[in-house]
Amino acid sequence: MHAFDVLGDPVRRRILELLADGEQAAGAVSEVIRAEFGISPPAVSQHLRVLRESGFVTVRPDGTRRLYAVEAAPLQEVDIWLERFRQFWSQRLDALATELARGKRREQRDNGGNTAGTLDHRQETESVSEEDE
Repeated sequence: MHAFDVLGDPVRRRILELLADGEQAAGAVSEVIRAEFGISPPAVSQHLRVLRESGFVTVRPDGTRRLYAVEAAPLQEVDIWLERFRQFWSQRLDALATELARGKRREQRDNGGNTAGTLDHRQETESVSEEDE
């Protein structure tokens, strides 16, 4: 099964998100998935099996429990494939950062360097006193 076929399913993506926080027992994963997606325990087991057989997770016995953990290699392969497309969103993020910085500079200039957008009380008092003179 191709990596994107595996990752295309929201249940499997959520399982990987849960396991990204560290190794977890199948029962704990199953509880969360059943609560969030309303699927049966056998259906959760099927998703765990797909993740295991496709190499996205590893499993190890711990007494009567089965502990699942993320396997990095398939995710690295996805990251390598995505690398050629990263330029598209990197350019847009760089442009966004530039626009945000430009907006902050404008705001500071328009507010006399006061980024809060208002003069503090002391400056207001000094301005009023100067106008009265």
